[in-house]
Amino acid sequence: MIKSKNILITGASTGIGYDLAKVFVEHGYSVYGSVRKQADAERLSQDLGENFKPVLFDVTDHAAVDKAAEKLTKEIGEEGFGGLINNAGIAIGGPMLDLTMEDYRQQFEVNVLGLIKVTKAFLPLLGARVNHGVAPGRIVQVSSVAGKIGMPFMSPYVGSKHAVEGLSESLRRELQLFGIKVIVIGPGPIKTPIWNKGVSEETSERFKDSPYAESVHIFQNSFVKDAIQKGWTSEKAARIIFNVFEKTNPKFRYALVPQRFKNWVLPRLLPSKALDKFVGKNLKLRPRK
Repeated sequence: MIKSKNILITGASTGIGYDLAKVFVEHGYSVYGSVRKQADAERLSQDLGENFKPVLFDVTDHAAVDKAAEKLTKEIGEEGFGGLINNAGIAIGGPMLDLTMEDYRQQFEVNVLGLIKVTKAFLPLLGARVNHGVAPGRIVQVSSVAGKIGMPFMSPYVGSKHAVEGLSESLRRELQLFGIKVIVIGPGPIKTPIWNKGVSEETSERFKDSPYAESVHIFQNSFVKDAIQKGWTSEKAARIIFNVFEKTNPKFRYALVPQRFKNWVLPRLLPSKALDKFVGKNLKLRPRK
């Protein structure tokens, strides 16, 4: 069957989403990229050319997602989508003791419920229907190393990514019925604006009166800044994701982790108690007298 060269990428305005749109356009795909602002739609159209087609919706606006799906169904019809890359996401950080329920609600609305809504809305265009005219598409879920390893002061983000991992495992098995593959990408430290928006110096300021104030400050000035400085560029990550997408028989999950042994292998090999002790010592999380 013919493979559709149409692809939908959510969160295309910056970071990995932008570079994914760029690399797919370079390889002859028609990229439909979701953005929340008209200014971003115009900027990306100018940057990426006629093969980039902006789609205006926020993943938390379910009516807007349905409207976009209806519009694109009319536009591309039987061509369908060759792929959906669920990339849109935010990162909210801080100690659970001091975070609000609204913080958690916002995190899960974007990273989990938004992903579910977009997937459900576009599944028919990916081939989840009778007599689909082209080869089944693929779904790429941009998760995180946090989907497998939980660091302190990131529980909203970590929880959302653990949810994405579990949802994707169930979805992968369900979509065997239609031949649609589900691939999870778990990036480690990547230089993207997500860290400037959620887990930033503002986090330290917000929790300056918390019992965790000193530990949050250390975390911000060690883990987060180290990740930004030593992480891969979003362009490198995007090119690896593209190569995974193009594989004939991709694995279910890929870890895209700079300094792989330190950031991926070792934390998963150590006993939980040993890792807790290491993290507690470095972030001054031991009981105080």
